[in-house]
Amino acid sequence: MSAPHSILTRIRRRLRYLWRGLALSALILLLGQAWCAWQVYQYAQLPTQLPTHADAAVVLGAAAWGKNPSPVFRERINHALILYQTERVDKLIFTGGTPKKGFPTEAEVARWFAIKQGVPERDIIFETRSKDTYQNLANTRVMMQKHHLQNVIIVTDPYHMARAMTMAQDLGIRASPSPTPTSRYNTATRKTRWQFFVTESYLLFAYRILYFGRKILK
Repeated sequence: MSAPHSILTRIRRRLRYLWRGLALSALILLLGQAWCAWQVYQYAQLPTQLPTHADAAVVLGAAAWGKNPSPVFRERINHALILYQTERVDKLIFTGGTPKKGFPTEAEVARWFAIKQGVPERDIIFETRSKDTYQNLANTRVMMQKHHLQNVIIVTDPYHMARAMTMAQDLGIRASPSPTPTSRYNTATRKTRWQFFVTESYLLFAYRILYFGRKILK
């Protein structure tokens, strides 16, 4: 076998291995994305009955319109109020900062809303610094430690629940899910629901990749 032919054979073999590796990597990524999509779907289908007792309900932040919660945020707060009023939880934890300086934070808006519904201030815990779901939950863990709370019920929209629960577990928070049964996304158009589902599936997958990467680098 001539030298040029031998070199060409080695190059072809290496390219074949490279393509197989790329194909395997693509398959693994596809399966990972499919698994995340299935988890988002499963959590969204959880039954709407109220969970057992916990120390507090954590309402993950959503948009606030001035001093009023957006329709999506309002339904999250209302569901937490039901948990509180039916004595499923002893405290309410509101999370969320503000996207624009000078405007009320999401947590403050939720607190005002709850007080108007008769919740005593002593039963409300809130933080106003978080900007995303992970920060919502990381700050929740700090507040739980400060107030000696052992477990919580997480309240958010159904398609958002898988990502929230995954992050809570990674942070070591003892949490139970309680998706908002009156979520505005339940009555949204099919296109809007599909977009929300796809977005949450992708964000959960991206989070798992980043979390796995951080674990390896430690």
